Amino acid sequence: MKTTILSIAMMLIAVLTYAQDKNKKLTFDVNGKCAMCKERIEKAALNVKGVKYANWDIPSHQLSVIMDERKTDAMKIKTAIVAVGHDTKELKATEEAYNSVHPCCKYREDNSDDGATHKM
Repeated sequence: MKTTILSIAMMLIAVLTYAQDKNKKLTFDVNGKCAMCKERIEKAALNVKGVKYANWDIPSHQLSVIMDERKTDAMKIKTAIVAVGHDTKELKATEEAYNSVHPCCKYREDNSDDGATHKM
């Protein structure tokens, strides 16, 4: 009897420990510039099934997420982000998606002056 109770208790502890490991924290780079970008990026990430938390930091361009590994993965989140017009290190938004963002959110054009001043 004691052995049965002990076995059941050990199995319950193992199941609870496994269930707590389902959430994973990730941080990755996402290009953008402003508060509108922040809202768009976080909304895209949160619309991915399994994402529980998303916070994009404007100065560092770092997106922090907490996700359920059983329901999604990092590439699905990055795919959702590029679909709304924001590049990651691994994926680049299509021209159509990029052109759909507000003009003040155009992060790819930041260095356009560099090329004009250095060309000969």
